[in-house]
Amino acid sequence: MGGARPFAVQDAVERVQLDAFLDEYRALLDATLDGLTEEQARRRLVPSATTPLGLLSHVAFVETVWFGQAVTGASRAELGIPESVQDSFSPAADDTITDVRARYRAVCERSRAAVAGLGLDDVVTGRGQPITVRWLYLQVLRELAHHCGHADILREQVLAAG
Repeated sequence: MGGARPFAVQDAVERVQLDAFLDEYRALLDATLDGLTEEQARRRLVPSATTPLGLLSHVAFVETVWFGQAVTGASRAELGIPESVQDSFSPAADDTITDVRARYRAVCERSRAAVAGLGLDDVVTGRGQPITVRWLYLQVLRELAHHCGHADILREQVLAAG
């Protein structure tokens, strides 16, 4: 995943550190599907529709909203993502682990490209209000960290159940 750097990396350059943290969480979320069968990746173990595969689908949505829509101003339809956050947790019936992973990795590359030429203090307005690029990074980090915890627990439950 884009040469993810170890979590313990420390750098005086804030942007380098933020990129390293994003890549770390991206890689951790992606890795929660390692070794799971298609059935295990779709298994629902909580009352919500949250599944390991659904979480990766959702974080692709999150990255597209914040690094796609917020930066470019494109609509969700133009970006090919659901209008509803809830729908983002539901991969298509014929999506495989390989499909969702490939889509997520492509989204991560687009996210990197979307902000590559922007500084952390630059302001984007694609979601109708001014937002700094630094805020975008922090928002996506918050989302990824939140969902990493969910993914870890779901994976543990799936593997324990066999």
